[in-house]
Amino acid sequence: MRLLGINIPDNKKVEISLMYLYGIGRTLSRDILEKTRIDMNKRAKDLTSDELSKLKEYIEKNYKIEGELKQIIKQNIMMLKDLGTYRGSRHARKLPVRGQRTKTNSRTVRGNVRKTAGSGKRKTDLK
Repeated sequence: MRLLGINIPDNKKVEISLMYLYGIGRTLSRDILEKTRIDMNKRAKDLTSDELSKLKEYIEKNYKIEGELKQIIKQNIMMLKDLGTYRGSRHARKLPVRGQRTKTNSRTVRGNVRKTAGSGKRKTDLK
């Protein structure tokens, strides 16, 4: 099943399957289902075409999702870099932005860099 160009799992509840759209989490999916008056416990495959169109119209009208949201986030990061803010410089250098320590524990942001040598002993096999 497709909703707004994204494949949604059929066998999961509608509340969970809406979370497959980038920009929609659990609380937002619950709010959407309450506003459109669709049962949260219903499976995605059991939705009628009327309910699907109601969901699609409501989401398009009220929320920015997928490519549009990613574009806005990218523009915000570029603005921070252009302004020369601290956060912008952290983004530019690909370092943690939100105050985390970097002496240890920032491997994922830095690309799993390990600069320390091993134990210091040379292996005897290399002769």
